[in-house]
Amino acid sequence: MSCNVDFRELDRIAIIELAGKFTLGESCGVIRGAVNQVLASGQRDILLDLSRVTYLDSAAGIGELVSSYTTATCKGAHLKLLRPGKNVDRVLRIVGLHKIFAIFDDEADAVRSFDRRASATQT
Repeated sequence: MSCNVDFRELDRIAIIELAGKFTLGESCGVIRGAVNQVLASGQRDILLDLSRVTYLDSAAGIGELVSSYTTATCKGAHLKLLRPGKNVDRVLRIVGLHKIFAIFDDEADAVRSFDRRASATQT
């Protein structure tokens, strides 16, 4: 199974839906390219839906997530993760990315987390 990317928007939040295996080769640069495309459109609130991702390797998966997070942060954007499956969540925890990314199981909660007023009042 190759990788696939779809885009949608909800309440001014760009949602990038990822699916399949993200491994070195044909999927290298896909995650970073998708995030860069959204950033180029001027969007600054981005949610990566990982619910249909079956595998992330260190280069085309984890490396791309870190690179995308760094790029987004440097541009004043917010990049969060939604519904990583069991295997993907395990990998995120092993490499410590659960401490870097805000990770949500519920889309409505994730979308609400971008609310500037709510973020300013949370500690």
